[in-house]
Amino acid sequence: MIIERQNQGISKKTMPSSVIRSYYYDAQHAVLRIVFVSGAIYDYEAVPESVYQAMKSAFSKGTYFNQYIKDKFKFSRYHDHDL
Repeated sequence: MIIERQNQGISKKTMPSSVIRSYYYDAQHAVLRIVFVSGAIYDYEAVPESVYQAMKSAFSKGTYFNQYIKDKFKFSRYHDHDL
């Protein structure tokens, strides 16, 4: 089950996944935040909304992430206790 929440232009998606806990898209800043089950958090910069929309539609979020996002966009890495 995928749950979508929108707040102040930021869209959050949560779903059952073995790797990705949730992800958020900030359309105003074109930032895609991926929260991994491990607790690692990555903010990917300059991500087009079309990439986010395609991820929403992808059957496997992890596969889509690996093919179209990982190593394709500049990112900042955090851990959940850093925020």
